[in-house]
Amino acid sequence: MEYEPIIGLEVHVHLKTKTKAFCGCSTEFGKEPNSQTCPVCLGFPGSLPVLNQVALGYAIKVGLALNCRVQEYTKFDRKNYFYPDLPKNYQISQYDLPVAKDGFLDIDAQDKARRINIRRVHLEEDAGKLIHKQDCSLVDFNRTGIPLLEIVSEPEISSPQEAYEYLVFLKSVVEYLGVSDCDMEKGSLRCDANISLREEGACGLGVKTELKNMNSFRAVREALAFEITRQTELLIQGKTIAQETRLWDEKSGATSSMRSKEEAQDYRYFPEPDLPPFIITQGQIDGIKKSIPELPREKLRRFIRDYGLSEYDARIIVFSKKDADYAENCLEIFPEKNKKPIANWLIGPLVSEANTRHCGIADLNVPAGELVELVKFVQRDEISNLSAKLVLAEMIDTGKKAADIIKAKNLIQISDTASLEKILDEVVRENSKSALDYKQGKTGALMFLVGQVMKKSQGKANPKIIQELLKRRLADA
Repeated sequence: MEYEPIIGLEVHVHLKTKTKAFCGCSTEFGKEPNSQTCPVCLGFPGSLPVLNQVALGYAIKVGLALNCRVQEYTKFDRKNYFYPDLPKNYQISQYDLPVAKDGFLDIDAQDKARRINIRRVHLEEDAGKLIHKQDCSLVDFNRTGIPLLEIVSEPEISSPQEAYEYLVFLKSVVEYLGVSDCDMEKGSLRCDANISLREEGACGLGVKTELKNMNSFRAVREALAFEITRQTELLIQGKTIAQETRLWDEKSGATSSMRSKEEAQDYRYFPEPDLPPFIITQGQIDGIKKSIPELPREKLRRFIRDYGLSEYDARIIVFSKKDADYAENCLEIFPEKNKKPIANWLIGPLVSEANTRHCGIADLNVPAGELVELVKFVQRDEISNLSAKLVLAEMIDTGKKAADIIKAKNLIQISDTASLEKILDEVVRENSKSALDYKQGKTGALMFLVGQVMKKSQGKANPKIIQELLKRRLADA
């Protein structure tokens, strides 16, 4: 019997506000533990919350960008549960009347267009943070009360890879909106996954398992893949799936049981008595809608249209707003109508350097004009492609200009025929067998000879000219 997974994702996003959701405490990251708290976020008796209007505006903006219906009437609720990092023993959240609902996000998963429906977008406050030591656990309440946006998909994602693509697209949209830095290392973006299995082709849902403790999109994908295997094996053996919350362990590559899964009634939701309901007017919605910038899919289409990029090239460039802005600057100042040469460098050597250094291409701090100058050196055949990549690495490490590095290292290619002929004489004489092999039809021998010339010239010979000279030399011999 075959089983298919049904996956729903709950994404929690820290909103980039200066103060917390319901008080004036700072949201700055990395401060001394428990230094950014007050009676409101610590839940002292008699303290009253006041909604951060910037956070509400950001929530509406995300809802609109995700094609949701923004609610005219919204309210906050108390979600009651006990945990050491929750000082009030309840969380101010939203239950039946969220800020926005019934939206969708279009993604491309495994080269296929796919629409994932969004159930709800709601605003709440974050809990604190537990720091576990060998003999004790400490709690830092600085994070308590930071405005948190929860984006809940419908349970209709069909594979771990599709879940990964959804998260990549969603993060990109939120980054473009400028409402969060989406830094997973700081906890600004977190994801919980709900997964159930059912017989292939069946309707309805199986028993739901919630997965937590995943600190990267790759971890979400791996945890879901493990859970599919685990649940499939249990079902094949005729066993039942427990409705529970499970933790992902990166080191072991496995999930483990944490607790039985709560349902909505377990939280005893009721309307927050210290906050009034909020009316969101059409005027507010229209004003926020005008502030929504060009989003990733729109930028993708424009890069294809205006710069003649392929969809593949454009897709690599546009997912990060910072990288897309940098790339567009490079594309705009590149002097030729055909933008392929500069695009190749953006998605090739620059992405390679960024991946090695675990950052984005914009974070390499190579000025757009300097990258364009480097590419022009290559186009004029003044330096080889290999030399140019070495120059790029030094530009990143030192902040020096391309022209200065090329001059200091004497990397200008030897292109004059007289100088190259002398090197060719030596290479053909020292590699007579390879020269004979080429004349007998073994075309690969030519590239070996080119390589030998490059070696003797310390990489400064122009490979295009070398090939032509070698072909003529060997044809006449």
